Amino acid sequence: MHALNLQPTTLSLAERLADLAVDALIDEADLSPKPALVDRRGNGAHTDLHLGLMHASALSLWSAFKEMAEAAIECGEIGLPLREAVGRIGREGEQAMLATTGGVNTHRGAIWALGLLVTAAALEPAGSITLRAARLALLDDRYAPRPLSHGAQVAQRYGARGAREEAQLGFPSVVQRALPQLKRSRAAGHGEQNARLDALLAIMTRLADTCVLYRAGEDGLRTMQLGAQAVLDAGGSASLAGRRRLHELDEQLIALNASPGGAADLLATCLFIDRIESGDGLILGVF
Repeated sequence: MHALNLQPTTLSLAERLADLAVDALIDEADLSPKPALVDRRGNGAHTDLHLGLMHASALSLWSAFKEMAEAAIECGEIGLPLREAVGRIGREGEQAMLATTGGVNTHRGAIWALGLLVTAAALEPAGSITLRAARLALLDDRYAPRPLSHGAQVAQRYGARGAREEAQLGFPSVVQRALPQLKRSRAAGHGEQNARLDALLAIMTRLADTCVLYRAGEDGLRTMQLGAQAVLDAGGSASLAGRRRLHELDEQLIALNASPGGAADLLATCLFIDRIESGDGLILGVF
């Protein structure tokens, strides 16, 4: 068939939501310069990750996100059957991710956060998807494996709020900090990339990032939080002073081997919600 004869394909709601989730992961990975995280400049504080691997990992999750949305549409309501279906699909998606990355954990936290939000967005076209996601996260999946992840172990040790609790509370780091900062920086004319960097920094100022705690303890966490606040206080990533502070924070976190992976997952969550809120070819007014 000649390319000029190809007709545009009409995507289902589940397919469009999966597209938005994967796009959010890729946009988060591409955003630069992120402190101590994989981006277009390099590997940050990681030795086992690179940008191409992050892209491949994100793309490997498309089917899982689509299936979660389809499960929501089929179930039609929040309840244990949907929670357990989403849990099963998420575990299968994690295995597909690990097969793609050669066993490297690139997006485990993002599968949880974005999976809940994709499911919530597929359920109904109005109301808060973060609150629906929280209701789903509060349900107990009887079939979930019980061994604690590194993040959960660290959360217990330091009394920090892990990814599970963040979702169960309705993603306060995103709703109360990242999204408002994203909109303020856009309104100030800082440009989209700088606005997204500022949103990431707003998350980092308060988040007890379990990835940082696992790799660098409380000293690393304090360095991340204070350094991120210093960038915003200096005018944000769009200002010369803020950019200098951002460079300093990047060097400090790399020296500590502290990569804020939890904040990165929440930034992807922020970008997904922002797209849903704006419509972005999907549905208006779902946040």
